Amino acid sequence: MPSEQEIIEEARKWIGTPYQHQASCLQAGCDCLGLVRGVWRELIGGEPELVPPYTPNWAEHSRHETLQDAARRHLTEIPIGNTRPGDLLLFRMALGAPAKHIAIVSETDGGRPTRIIHAYWGRSVVETYVGNWWMRRIASAFRFPENQ
Repeated sequence: MPSEQEIIEEARKWIGTPYQHQASCLQAGCDCLGLVRGVWRELIGGEPELVPPYTPNWAEHSRHETLQDAARRHLTEIPIGNTRPGDLLLFRMALGAPAKHIAIVSETDGGRPTRIIHAYWGRSVVETYVGNWWMRRIASAFRFPENQ
């Protein structure tokens, strides 16, 4: 069972990995989902399902909660206000749009996420502060299944 610290340490190994759509290779390239997939493989084992090909604008076109539905199949949903380091946050990049971004919480303050590790277009994997812009976009929160 990975601890909160093990999840964060593994995620931090990915910092600096260049953004590459649909990739999940440490130091070579990944997107936000690829980062989570890589941490999962290292700490939990084989990925629970095959990720189908997706375009950068898949959520805008499909209008389905594909990422959130997959998270609900393999992770444990938790209240957003009860996050702790090592948890995962899903974000809606536009109001009313499906959740399409995922990040690993690295620091919290009283259950509120304050820092996240994530990959997003045009950037490498980074650890950033969760300001109001990010807070307004949180759609849901999850915990790795072995990190109950």
